[in-house]
Amino acid sequence: MQRFKILAGATLILLVLLGLTTNIFTPNSAPDSLATLTTAKLEKPVVDKQQVHAYKMQQQALQLAIKAYFDKAIASGDIVGAGVSIVQGDSILISSGFGKKNINRMDRVNGETIFRLGSLSKGFAGVLAANLKDEGILNWEDKVSDFIPEFQLGDQNNTHKITLANILSHTSGTPYHSYTNLVEAGLPLVAIAERFSDVMPNALPGSMYSYQNAMFALCGEMMYKVTGQEIGTALAERILNPLGMCSTLTDYESLAKAPNVAKPHVKSRNGYRTSKLTDNYYNAIAAGGINSSAGDMAKWMRFLLGHNPEIMSKTALEETFNPFIEIKGSSKYYHRWPGHLKSYYAFGWRIHTYLDEDSKEEKTIWHHGGSVNNFRNEIALYPDADLGICVLLNSHSRLAQTVIPELHQIVQEVFGSSNATMAHNSKTNTTASL
Repeated sequence: MQRFKILAGATLILLVLLGLTTNIFTPNSAPDSLATLTTAKLEKPVVDKQQVHAYKMQQQALQLAIKAYFDKAIASGDIVGAGVSIVQGDSILISSGFGKKNINRMDRVNGETIFRLGSLSKGFAGVLAANLKDEGILNWEDKVSDFIPEFQLGDQNNTHKITLANILSHTSGTPYHSYTNLVEAGLPLVAIAERFSDVMPNALPGSMYSYQNAMFALCGEMMYKVTGQEIGTALAERILNPLGMCSTLTDYESLAKAPNVAKPHVKSRNGYRTSKLTDNYYNAIAAGGINSSAGDMAKWMRFLLGHNPEIMSKTALEETFNPFIEIKGSSKYYHRWPGHLKSYYAFGWRIHTYLDEDSKEEKTIWHHGGSVNNFRNEIALYPDADLGICVLLNSHSRLAQTVIPELHQIVQEVFGSSNATMAHNSKTNTTASL
């Protein structure tokens, strides 16, 4: 990762030199909070102009470093296009696109370009469940069989022990990826629920992590029973619409009609070729049927970090991220992230602990990856630093395995690794996007 350190450091030095001789910032790049400070009539807090100027320099340095990073990945053939968002506190630092929506055309990815999210959808489902729990109409310990009478896994005694918490944390006792083929075949959730009577559980509920799509998706049926709404509608009314996430879609028809959508790509010996958008997983929205853009994912991350308490309290949100089961092993790509200590699964989210290289303190990452229809995505939030990073790709790429720690390093190099510094900056500055 030394090449990224050099890049960010060189960029920052260049900007400092330029800043001494000319104003490189346009009026539109000034943080919204500055306008508030200058027009406030009752209270006029003291603004450190040097600090504000330095922060603006850092924003520009970050934008240039991120652009250089993705330009290099595109030039080397690692990716076709990417939607990228980075948030710090209540500030959206970057919400932009790089590369092409379609390798055969000139249309460029931008902050509003829609990608299929795949398993990043699970994080939305977990948060919606927490929202309904906070509302008092759903509970983590609610039994799946009480909501879906057709469901059975093992004998009746075992079946009645399986809870919402178990299916959201992949601890229901089903073998790895049971009936994912039925999800991809488009069967209704209730029909899939009935098929589990033919599956032999391999563990007691709550005792072992085993990743699922079909079982996880049953949470959508449970939420339907308590709201009377399909999960996409409930999600839109309670969270997406209040956040202004206008390009986040939960059905294939809307995706197919949307004017700004990235095409999926497959890599071959002769380079990339486009593939078709498919309609799989829209019968299992909670597991992989949500679509979104970099701009909307920035709003989503800012919300997850607790900056929209009028929509959902930070306390209620954080229940989603409470580790439920440890993920054993050391073979996954995130096990190789710098300082990695342990990984857990919460409710639709992986929770990693790592040793921070600078502070030597143990810190936390809320993370998930997603893959569907030849899209490949990563999202990670660093709650200790009030920081979020999301990358959406319209092709499979090895870059997905390292993009989170590499972008995190760039952010640290530009803004400094001190949580206190980053937190202070986020309170005095707002949006600056490419």
